[in-house]
This record gives sequence, structure tokens and C-alpha cells, in this order.
Amino acid sequence: MCANILAAVAWPYANGPRHIGHVSGFGVPSDVFARFMRMSGHNVLMVSGSDCHGTAISVKADQEGLTAQECAEKYHRIIAEDLQGLGLSYDLYTHTMTDNHAQVVQEVFRTLYRNGYLVKKAEMGAFEPATGRTLPDRYIEGTCPHCGYDDARGDQCDNCGRQLDPADLIFPRSKTTGATPEFRQTEHFFLDLPELAEALTEWIDTRHDWRPNVLKFSHNLLEELRPRAITRDLDWGIPVPVEGWESDHMKSIYVWFDAVIGYLSASIEWARRSGNPDAWKAFWTGGNEKSYYFMGKDNIVFHSVIWPGILLGVNGEGARDGQPSEQLGTLDLPTEVVSSEFLTMSGSKVSNSRGATIFVGDFLRDFGPDALRYFIAVAGPENQDTDFTWDEFVRRVNFELANEWGNLVNRSISMAHKNCGQIPAAGELTDADRELLEASRRAFDTVGDHLERARFKAAITEAMRIVGLANAYISAQEPWKLKDDPARRDTVLHVALQVVSDCNTLLTPFMPHAAQKVFEAMGGQGVWAAQPQMVEVSENDHSYPVLQGDYTVERARWASEPIAVGTPLAKPSPIFRKLDAKLAETGPEWAPIAHD
Repeated sequence: MCANILAAVAWPYANGPRHIGHVSGFGVPSDVFARFMRMSGHNVLMVSGSDCHGTAISVKADQEGLTAQECAEKYHRIIAEDLQGLGLSYDLYTHTMTDNHAQVVQEVFRTLYRNGYLVKKAEMGAFEPATGRTLPDRYIEGTCPHCGYDDARGDQCDNCGRQLDPADLIFPRSKTTGATPEFRQTEHFFLDLPELAEALTEWIDTRHDWRPNVLKFSHNLLEELRPRAITRDLDWGIPVPVEGWESDHMKSIYVWFDAVIGYLSASIEWARRSGNPDAWKAFWTGGNEKSYYFMGKDNIVFHSVIWPGILLGVNGEGARDGQPSEQLGTLDLPTEVVSSEFLTMSGSKVSNSRGATIFVGDFLRDFGPDALRYFIAVAGPENQDTDFTWDEFVRRVNFELANEWGNLVNRSISMAHKNCGQIPAAGELTDADRELLEASRRAFDTVGDHLERARFKAAITEAMRIVGLANAYISAQEPWKLKDDPARRDTVLHVALQVVSDCNTLLTPFMPHAAQKVFEAMGGQGVWAAQPQMVEVSENDHSYPVLQGDYTVERARWASEPIAVGTPLAKPSPIFRKLDAKLAETGPEWAPIAHD
């Protein structure tokens, strides 16, 4: 049955290029899921964009001699290019500097304010001593007062999951300068999460199928919910839509509040760009759609508790009731929060700020998208922190992609091309033929079930198991020795090519670029797996790129489709190239030295 599926992908921060740790958490998993759902016949809306406001942008702009907007625009373009190169099939990848986004954020703010879920109070704000600039919670680090973790942030502890304030930290320090922050009294609006706690708890208690790490973090947060600031002393952000505040250029909406609303604003922008301004509602209202949110584990708190809390408050469903926004209506809460753990290097989190960084652009330039996508799917941090090593990467590419999958494709098509020039017809099938074909057909249910539940590692492992069975079948049947029995030879080759076709379909969500090549090598014509397109748009005299795509043109469907006998076959080119074994020891020249 066809369903409306929202794939809401975490918004990367536009203060620098993204690294492979980022796309391990939000990028590849979301695209694998979205592509599978489209292949299964569902209506999919995959949205995200660059997170462009906040202190981090201002700090980076100062370092580069740019305005905050110029800095955000620069890195938005770089990020969009990398995500396009990786093949992430966004229906819209935009940014938070649009008029549409500001209007949607302010409407959510006004509705929460009207419904009584925003309270104004004074707090001790943290400021950088040297510049006097406000320090966002995430730019303050220190020791967690609850578990003793040394690298807790000012908003939460990644180790125990507890919500924090910067003043709670033991030995707080500025992430940018290392100086001890200066704390001053300042007034802000707070989201009154305690008034939403009962409704949140009732809702989270119904989330039985969520990943254990997400549920653990969520329940820890629910035990100690407190009001959370949603404005900041900063001149780079969306104005606060309250009388007496909107004209104060040193007060703006806190970037985390701004960013989570981006899923909604991007959906609305997509609808307008598609020519049907109300199209977004099919993915957000009515209770019949499903929504899946993809991010790394450091963003669980915002997606499993705070964003649902905002939605409950906007809907008027918390302790203070209220009325939904006339513009937005009643909005549905997330179906599932799909969070990944951290990708590490020698035990250190892959991070721009911690000295262990492998940028996506560098990786794509040297190795292409499919090698990275495969590695993340089969060996990434789906359920636990995973250490990236060049040795493991080279092994996976050489022995699994090149030797197993690439070799199966190449030798099957090569033998058929050499002996028949086309896809041959099958004669009478043996038990071995039928067993392989049946295993290949059954894999669609098995792999599909894993993908529906966002179990990517189990899904690709099962698909590669069928690849292994097919290679073993060819080795056992030895079609190169069947010159005197062409009918049997052609049957073996037909069976092998059918399984190649099946495996290519099974692997399409994971490696769409390679899947297109295999489809063409099998004599296919047209678009098998569509890719995102970069489109230049403009607003307020500023030109910027967005990613869009027409994925209705692709031919890939989640089913075993009979191959067309008689389709001409050309001599194939290798789908994957083996990597130099020396890379296993040192990595490429640009690779960082991992820090313990």
C-alpha cells in the first residue's frame, strides 16, 4: 500500500566543509532509506538544508574576514556540492536564510507564545571575555556534574544524555579560545518543557520500535525536563517576533530552535517550488503519513524530545492546551528517530574541532561516492561507535566490492557477451539453478524488511550474501567448460545474469551510481537510479544553490524483474577499481593523523 513518507535529514552547520562522520550519521542512512521507499512505490519527501545562523557562523566569518551571511553562503555551496556528489536524493536541500524559513519559524514562535508555552525569564548568560560575544551552549565545554565526562557541552552531556546549562559544568571553557566564560544576567524566552512533560512522556511511551540508544537518551531527558532558552544575545539570526524584541538587533531566535523547524519550512518551500503550495500537508498532517528523522546521536535530544515538544505545544496538546496555528494546522509528531552513533578514528570522534577530520569532498575526489556509501552502510556506526581505519576501508573495497560484487558482474556479463553476444535464454533448470534463483527472490523480502526498520547493516549484509552465493554457483557450474553443451552453458549464464540483476536492485539504495552502471552493462537504457540536481535560485539579490531531483523518472523498482532475453551485451568495464594496498597503512596524502 502506497504511503506518504517524510525523510527529515539533520541540517549540517554551514561553518565549514562536512566530514565523513557527519554523512555517516545523517547523510547515507537517510538516502538509503528514501531510495528504498521510492523503489517500493511510496511517495517520499526528503528535505534538509544548511543551518546558517548562530555564533559558530559569526566566529568563522570573523576568522575569514567575511560577513556572517557571506560565510554561510560560501559553506552552504560547498556542502551542497559534496552532498550532490555523494548522491543524496533530496527533494529539496535549501538553507535557513530564506524568507520562507524565517516566516515559518516566527509563526511557530508566535503560536507557542500564544498557547502559553514560552516564558520570559532572566538567566546567567555566557559570554566570550575577549570579545563580549555571547557563547552558545554548544560552544562551552566542561566536566559533566552528573557522570564526570570531561567533554560535556553546555546544553547536554553526550555520555549520559542529561540536559545541562553552561553554568552547571565543572571547569567550563570556551570551545573557541579555551578561556573561562564570563557569566552575566540577561533576559530570554524559554520553551516551557515541564508543561509539555506529561504529553511528551505519554507519546514517547508509545515508541516501542525506536533504537535502544534513542529511547535511553529520551527517557533520561524526560526525568529532568526544565525550561530551555530559545532566544540568544546575537545579531545573526531570525528576529524575535514579540513587541519590544523584534527591533532589538542584538536579540535573535536561538539557532537550535530555528534549525529543527527547518524540516517543516523546507517542506513548505518544496511545495511552493513544485507549484502546489499545499502539497507539504500530505507529509505533515492527517495522521496517515510516516516521518523518519535522521541524525547523529549528539542530536537525539532535539529530535526525540524537544522537537516533539514544540509540535505538541504548537498543536495545543500540552498541559496549557491552546489552539493550533491557523496557517499550519495540527502537525504530526515523528514516527521514528533514526540515530547513528559516532564514527571515530583511533578512538577519537571524527570532528572538525578535535583534529581527526576526513572531509567528504576529499574522499569523493579520490574514491568516488559508492565506496564511501558502502563502507558506511556495512561498517558504519549504526548501533555503536565505530572506528574508521584505512586498513578496513581498503579491505572492504578490494575484497567485497571489487572481488565479490564487481567480479560477479564482470565475469557474468563478459562470458555472456563472449559466448552469446546477448542475454541468453534459459533451458531446463537444475536444483542448483532453482535454489539460487529462489534465494535471490526471497532476499527482496528479507532485505526490504530490514530497510523498512532502518537496519541498514543487516540489509546490505544479506544482499552481499546473495552475491556470495552467486559467485559460488558460477564457480561450481564452470560455464567456461561447457562449450560442448551450449544449452546448459546458456542456462547457467542466464541464471547468473538474473541474479546479477536482482542483486543490483537490492544494492541500488546503497550504491546508486554503481547500480546505474550495472543496469547499463546489462543492456538497460534510461535512468535506473536518479541523482540530485543542483539548481541556482535567487532571493533578495542573493544567488544560492538548492538540490532538487525528479525521481519519478527512475526505473528501479523493489522486485525481482525477469531479465529480457535477447538484449545485446557489450564487453563490460570494471565497476569498481581495487585500491593500492599501501593506502591500508597510511591513507592518502591528505588524510589526517588520528589523535588518541
